[in-house]
Amino acid sequence: MRIPPSYPMALLAALVTLTPIFVLITLASDASSFFDSHNLTILGNTLSLMGLTVLGSILIGVPLAFISAYVQLPFKKFWLVVFAAPLAIPSYIGAFTLYAAFGPGGEIHNILGFETPSMYGLTGAAIVMTLYTFPFVMMTTRSSLLSLDASMVNAARTLGMSMTQSVFEVILPRVVNGIAAGSLLVALYTLSDFGTPAMMRLDTFTRVIYVEYNAFELSRAAMLSMQLMVIVGFLLMIESQIKTASERQGRPLILFPKKWQLGAMFATFAPILLLAIGLPLAVFTLWLVRDGFSSFDFSIAWHSTYASAIAAIVTVIVAIPVAHAALTGKAGKVMERVTYFGFGIPGIVMGTALVYGGLQLPFLYQTLGLLIIAYMLRFLPLAVGSVRTSTEHLDPSLVKSARVLGASPREAFTRITLPLTMRGIIAGAALVFLESMRELEATLLLGPTGFETLSTYLWRVYEAGYFGRAAIPGLLLVVISAAALAIMMSGEKRNQFEH
Repeated sequence: MRIPPSYPMALLAALVTLTPIFVLITLASDASSFFDSHNLTILGNTLSLMGLTVLGSILIGVPLAFISAYVQLPFKKFWLVVFAAPLAIPSYIGAFTLYAAFGPGGEIHNILGFETPSMYGLTGAAIVMTLYTFPFVMMTTRSSLLSLDASMVNAARTLGMSMTQSVFEVILPRVVNGIAAGSLLVALYTLSDFGTPAMMRLDTFTRVIYVEYNAFELSRAAMLSMQLMVIVGFLLMIESQIKTASERQGRPLILFPKKWQLGAMFATFAPILLLAIGLPLAVFTLWLVRDGFSSFDFSIAWHSTYASAIAAIVTVIVAIPVAHAALTGKAGKVMERVTYFGFGIPGIVMGTALVYGGLQLPFLYQTLGLLIIAYMLRFLPLAVGSVRTSTEHLDPSLVKSARVLGASPREAFTRITLPLTMRGIIAGAALVFLESMRELEATLLLGPTGFETLSTYLWRVYEAGYFGRAAIPGLLLVVISAAALAIMMSGEKRNQFEH
């Protein structure tokens, strides 16, 4: 049987993706204990934060999905962008500005002169995580709502049900998979986030792993990483079982609210959106006006840019054979799925594993090359998905015609396949570039000495307490993340705007 030419590279990529897990198992075997009483506290904090965040995201995300899908609002597309906008702000930036704004001596106290409650610990972390993850639930639920046929609701209303009864007894049961899919994304994001619990002083797995790493307790950090990976693996298993129900699309439901209902919706959700979007922008602008541009070294922005650009190029080069292998046969499909492990590994865990790997290979330790490998392993699925989608739509008869006319497989690929899938390749590279710009945890652990990026600079500023210096890198990251969101929402999901 002839082996497809993409298989060797795809197999190599899959094996490299699994390397951090093998490293963690090796490291964890040296730990003195598998589980102790402190682990119970960490586990409790992590699960409590995850549970509260998921609950908060459902309570905000589902009503907003309903409003954006069914309610006839003025400037409807504008409101959809506003509802999704918190995705454009990394949660650690939200935590940073919330920490700086609230509490004794915070910016709100300094400007307005009254005390506001401090937002530390589990409560503060849950508020921050909810503010920046509810769009996951909103987007998946909205997608499910738009696939429903309004005739079912109209039939229920004809039979005497009120609108509220119709929502709970007819609509919500049919979109429960969409809500569950969004909730799992929220749970995975919460488990992997390091910046928010660290800034809110909450001992979760990610924060304690970072503390153990800095105390040179690599084996204990690896053991905690393995425990975190067990939870992540359990969630990924649930995620793979969720099937989004597909219904024959019919006439969409349209609701025309009264003025008082519009007012009530605005009064309910405006404070949430102001806290999520308005507060970070206001705090950074205040610091920019107060401290000016002079305190920022723009070479830091250049570091972020060229490291992310190299990561994007390398990742796309690796992604192309993986995507082609996935379309060639079952073995290729398995290799593609294995590469998704990297996206499921939290950045702090990936960093810990690669630090140990770098110590065994001194020529890699604390080099830009090792950081690029970390970015590639974490964001490879983003590029693979984009390349595979564009390749799926390629007419196979074009390649067959080229081969019949005498072109070699390599010539057919470079002259037919590659040009026709270039849009997907560029989109995948753009996503990897933007995610690498925002990455914090792995960059903190793996960045070469003296190599600051925008995200690590923000972290150092937070640790040193020089908050005013965060204005420019914070605003730059928000603008870059907004560009990522624009790419996401104007690409394959463009149809969502057309309702």
